[in-house]
Amino acid sequence: MGADFDAIVAGHVCLDVIPQSIPSTRPPGSALEPGALHEIGPVVLAAGGAVANTGLALDRLGLAVRLVGKVGDDPFGAVVRRLLTDRAQTAFDDMLVDPSSCTSYSIVFSQPGIDRTFWHCPGANDTFQASDIATPWLDHVRLFHFGYPPLMRLMYSRGAGELATMLRHVRDRGCTTSLDMALPDPSSEASGADWAAILEEALPHTDIFAPSLEEILVMLGPSIAAVQPVVGGPPDPRVLRAIGDRILEMGARVVLIKLGGAGAYVRTAGSSLVANMGRATPSQPASWADRELWAPCLDVDVVGTTGAGDVTVAGFLAGLLRGQDPEAALASAVAVGACSVEAADAFSGIRSWEATQARLASGWRSSPLALPPKWERCRRLAVWRGPIDSGWEGPRGA
Repeated sequence: MGADFDAIVAGHVCLDVIPQSIPSTRPPGSALEPGALHEIGPVVLAAGGAVANTGLALDRLGLAVRLVGKVGDDPFGAVVRRLLTDRAQTAFDDMLVDPSSCTSYSIVFSQPGIDRTFWHCPGANDTFQASDIATPWLDHVRLFHFGYPPLMRLMYSRGAGELATMLRHVRDRGCTTSLDMALPDPSSEASGADWAAILEEALPHTDIFAPSLEEILVMLGPSIAAVQPVVGGPPDPRVLRAIGDRILEMGARVVLIKLGGAGAYVRTAGSSLVANMGRATPSQPASWADRELWAPCLDVDVVGTTGAGDVTVAGFLAGLLRGQDPEAALASAVAVGACSVEAADAFSGIRSWEATQARLASGWRSSPLALPPKWERCRRLAVWRGPIDSGWEGPRGA
């Protein structure tokens, strides 16, 4: 069966309200000081969440995308839909409207010297369920990407049932499945969910799993206590390998771990599993099997980091959908993420696929990455192969 669309991007969608910061002599982190008045710049309104960030990035990268999320029947919902339509080149807006809920929104504070802070209202995302994915959509699409179940109450309040049911149904229709996460708010209901159990049920139906390191450490918890990294220290390759292998044991075929300022790490399953990934299965599955790769960030002037992880995932999925090998797909991932942070919102800095690849080919400098001796750099890209990688060219060893 042919595919009319490259991808459906579904899940969490919201309106991002992003005040622009201006230079200040106040110390970082003082913005919430009681009674203080802080001058700020104009506000940026952007469609946010995984649907907007990953979906619009794939659209900008030249792929045919359907955007599926849920909004309220209110002014914010109308703004979200208009922003999606205005920003998309070919993406179809398939937003569902829930008149009983408000549209989700986030107020995003980006302050110089510290990470961004979010004030978030989940709104209609809390009513999203497996049955909201219409079966006819799935028969003509190569890949289905779902983002942020920890910010969507029905995706965790019923245990693993809702998320696993949705992914199983999608995969049964022949789609390659991709899953991204979000960090549960420690004060929210989501923080009490048994995420290790949820992943045990959901990952057998997940081809590509793309959490951040912080998210997966929280979700796996005691099951990886023996390999917990030093708090505040750089990622340890042994920790990443242990996490990647644990995720593969749980059923995923490809693991992409986002590392923030340290780039991104990839670990993949064996050839028999990689060769059975639905309509977006790599044309040369052997090149994707038994891989361990790490790409550092690329050098840019950072303006804002909102949505950077989501668009990094989009770059990786675009590489897969366009037939790249895993080294090139990982390089594309960090390149799209780097372009994104050159703008205040997640989308404005992203370039076309051709322009992104040309920038990579021009010798774009990467940030330093200190790795053990048995890691080696790929000859053609700023991507490193681990000692257990099937493409490793040096002496074998762990």
